Amino acid sequence: MNKPQEHKQYKNDLEERTRLLALNVRRFIKKLPRDIVNNEDAKQVVRSSGYVGANYIEANESLSKKDFGMRVKICRKEAKETRYWLQMFEQIPEELGVERDGLIRESIELLKIFSSILSKL
Repeated sequence: MNKPQEHKQYKNDLEERTRLLALNVRRFIKKLPRDIVNNEDAKQVVRSSGYVGANYIEANESLSKKDFGMRVKICRKEAKETRYWLQMFEQIPEELGVERDGLIRESIELLKIFSSILSKL
């Protein structure tokens, strides 16, 4: 496999991974007990988790290295925010806590990936 294909495969894998984070956050949110606090926190985490992938797609369409770096910084910021809002869901059934913790781990892994990309720029 030549280098351009490797880059394309990595890019597509990360695009898919960020898409799955947003999708899995939405699935998790649908299972939460409905109350005023969960509803407000749910809105925030749905937005931030979706922005991770949306900004990564924009980064891949960037016009310059500087633009790419800025978009990846936004991805990293949104991954941090996603982790934060997921951590706010404390009073939930145990089985949802396990699911939430998995989503938190994924947001941390994505945060590390975006940090690594930035360090190589």
